[in-house]
Amino acid sequence: MAASDLKTGWAESQSAFLAHLAGERRLSPRTLDAYQRDLDGFGNFLFDHLGAPPDLGDLATLTSRDFRAWMAERRRAGLSARSLARSLSAVRTFFAYAKRRWGLDNPALSLVESPKLGRSTPKPVSEEAARQLLEETGARGKPDWISARDEAVLLLLYGCGLRVSEALGLTGEDYPFGDTLRIAGKGNKTRIVPVLPAVAEAAARYVSLCPYPTEREAALFRGARGGALGARSVQMLMQDLRGRLGLAETATPHALRHAFATHLLAHGGDLRAIQELLGHASLSTTQIYADVESARLMAIYDGAHPRARKG
Repeated sequence: MAASDLKTGWAESQSAFLAHLAGERRLSPRTLDAYQRDLDGFGNFLFDHLGAPPDLGDLATLTSRDFRAWMAERRRAGLSARSLARSLSAVRTFFAYAKRRWGLDNPALSLVESPKLGRSTPKPVSEEAARQLLEETGARGKPDWISARDEAVLLLLYGCGLRVSEALGLTGEDYPFGDTLRIAGKGNKTRIVPVLPAVAEAAARYVSLCPYPTEREAALFRGARGGALGARSVQMLMQDLRGRLGLAETATPHALRHAFATHLLAHGGDLRAIQELLGHASLSTTQIYADVESARLMAIYDGAHPRARKG
């Protein structure tokens, strides 16, 4: 690292890194905000720990003990293991960028282990709850085009296993739906998903009722004022629906994607095929749905089999 690079301050290097994430990696504003919060926390710790605003020269001399002291401070502040792991990942990503950009090299960071995380279990809605959610969507007294829009979005989550961002990322170029949809998922990994007739019909009904034209480059799903429909609107929709139906708070938009996978498995779907439909890079990620289904079947067995009953 050149002597001039050593003097590059924390604020300047952080700004350059965030600009890189926004401009070259095209991360979402929400993800950028998360990176900024994590790096702000790290920078504030360094300021107190070192007694002065740090520069790259200071970062190059940090020891594994310094990094562990930062993590201990974040734990005392109440961060969960998952949040702490995310913060450490953000710092690692920054250091990797700083090594490419300014030649910063600090092998001590590689000696710091990430917190152990328990594998979270998906909480899908039941088949009956999924049916009720879709039926209730049209019973809220909303304009017909909004009800049709909301039903089409929820059907894409439950019928195609899309993430909310993937459904809302569809444009007029993707319409009309054929037998399949080409979806650009996480990491710009493209996958092909089948489109059920019910999904295609719901999308067609929405487009026929929507007061805004379907434009090739514009978002397919529009908000009330014509702009792109946002993820927050879909979250509020599910919040309203689960309140009406008395469902648990785990009935979120993503729970419909979980339901897509678990219901396919329950009806004989192949695990590797479901992996491809969901766009998971690893089969082990998809395996959690098999675990959920196995647990459900064991609960039914324990409750129903005469030899499983206590007493």
